[in-house]
Amino acid sequence: MPSIPSLGGLRGRTNRVAAPHPPVPVPLSAYVVDCAVYVDGERLPGRWTHTDAVAEVRRRGAGFVWIGLHEPDERQIQGVAETFGLHELAVEDAVNAHQRPKLERYDDNLFVVLKTVRYVEHESPTTANEIVETGEIMVFLGADYIVTVRHGKHSGLHELREELEAAPERLRAGSAAVLHGIADRVVDSYLAVTDAFENDIDLIEKAVFAPRSPVSAEQMYLMKREILELRRAVMPLALPLRKLAEGCSPLIPEQVRSYFRDVDDHLTTVSERVTSFDELLTTLVDATLAKITLQQNTDMRKITSWAAIIAVPTMVVGVYGMNFDNMPELHWRFGYPLVMLVIFAACLVLYRVFRRNRWL
Repeated sequence: MPSIPSLGGLRGRTNRVAAPHPPVPVPLSAYVVDCAVYVDGERLPGRWTHTDAVAEVRRRGAGFVWIGLHEPDERQIQGVAETFGLHELAVEDAVNAHQRPKLERYDDNLFVVLKTVRYVEHESPTTANEIVETGEIMVFLGADYIVTVRHGKHSGLHELREELEAAPERLRAGSAAVLHGIADRVVDSYLAVTDAFENDIDLIEKAVFAPRSPVSAEQMYLMKREILELRRAVMPLALPLRKLAEGCSPLIPEQVRSYFRDVDDHLTTVSERVTSFDELLTTLVDATLAKITLQQNTDMRKITSWAAIIAVPTMVVGVYGMNFDNMPELHWRFGYPLVMLVIFAACLVLYRVFRRNRWL
């Protein structure tokens, strides 16, 4: 299998086919991750620009081009858009990112948006500030090309490219096979994230119902926010995958549609797990708030009990602190010890009553 050529030597090189109004030359390696031509499932050797690659494919009348871009700006993607005839609205979405998963059809190509997710490692879910990190992959699919635009550091497709190149029988199905590989890889990452998330939820659940647990309501709301972010990546993808599996476009051959059905089944599993996580977290939030309320009630009982106990000596001392001449027992020898004994006895009785009622 030929090795993947490096694009480092293309720095400063411009396209050979001049456009009527060519964009300002930009070093390809600044935003082009890889550009390759595949014929009969095999990668052709050599270094390619997007114009050279599409010209070679159309000269042969077979194969397709796979060009990968990473966070290009509008000026950088303009040359690729003109070469492949990409719709300006889809190009704008690809540049700006922050799109919901979707599938749109423009003339002779498809535009697919997929949200990527990555589990952020942390010591404990009770101290984490972030659990799920998201990115995006935009795909332009045509009969003889596929253009991938990535946003985010964790959405790399290099391993997928190597995996597909090691299986030429898959690439013989055309550019749609690459789209399936991307969708399958993205959904597999959802499964991995939900597995890790499930472990965090188990730890949170144990902590919530443990005595004197350190879990706060703020931490529970953080978990809810993270599961909501995961939900926004997973749920909207169901409809695009179903359309691809049902053959919404002749660009998806029948042999590839069955594989999209398998990906759709995996996504259904992920969706069910995310829904169950959301419901469980809602229950845990309610339990946490109830636990906090119970703790506050317990604290108020303790405060009230001690206040009642302290009220007895306060009342007695307050009465005898009044400056009146004719007050009983003021000049009695045993008056002070008797008052102190009465105060102590009353406080002890109140303490035992509150203790028996579990207020203290």
